[in-house]
Amino acid sequence: MARAALAELPDRFLSEGKTSFTAVEAATASGVRADRVYPGLKRLADRGLIFSPARGFYVPIPPEFRSWRSVPASHFIDPMMGHLGRRYYVGLLSAAELHGAAHQRPQSFQVMVAKAFPGRRVGRITLDFFLTTRFESASTVRKGTPTGGLILATPETTVLDLASRIRPGGGLDNVATVITELALEGLLDLTVLREVARRYPASAVRRVGWILERFSSLDLGGGLGSGSVAPTQLDPDGGRRGPIDRRWQIIVNTVVQPDL
Repeated sequence: MARAALAELPDRFLSEGKTSFTAVEAATASGVRADRVYPGLKRLADRGLIFSPARGFYVPIPPEFRSWRSVPASHFIDPMMGHLGRRYYVGLLSAAELHGAAHQRPQSFQVMVAKAFPGRRVGRITLDFFLTTRFESASTVRKGTPTGGLILATPETTVLDLASRIRPGGGLDNVATVITELALEGLLDLTVLREVARRYPASAVRRVGWILERFSSLDLGGGLGSGSVAPTQLDPDGGRRGPIDRRWQIIVNTVVQPDL
């Protein structure tokens, strides 16, 4: 392959369908010594032609996204995490959006990880990483993107993760909205949901079961969520005052209003 000037690399890589590259690859393609390539890459980043969401890893920015000084996180999360040697799956509201059921666009791109990892902001994009102890047993799928693919929580994992993490889900009303929308769109497989639910704490299962019973035709049932004697707060920030739904062992400590 003929070498190109460093300044030409973003457009060249894009024309070749290459949507990310490393500093070593940039040095090889341009003929610049590896220890001297970084200042040139910084100049390209300053001009809004590339950005670096991780050390030594770069993304060329197509013209349609240059005002962002980045690209959508779904376009680079998979190669970035591969570059870092990190296991991940896209979860919570970002997973719901990719399944077509996020009523409100999440303010950050939400990613579940097996080991703690700091969030970051690149251009318009904010990446938030959430540590999960259930990473090994999570149900995920591979989903195609305009630049390749990514690892995505299944709808069943998505609703249980959201019920476990009400705040990142935008509050209880928004979590109920997403769960109900996934159900009404026929995106939840009840058999799969019951199986995945066995890997989650009783509090999350109870919230999902309660929400589905009230706002959809799905009944999680089957004795799930009975792993803890103490009742669960429907809203974890809502206190322990309120009637108890004995079927789901839920303290109904707030009024839930899905936005549907």
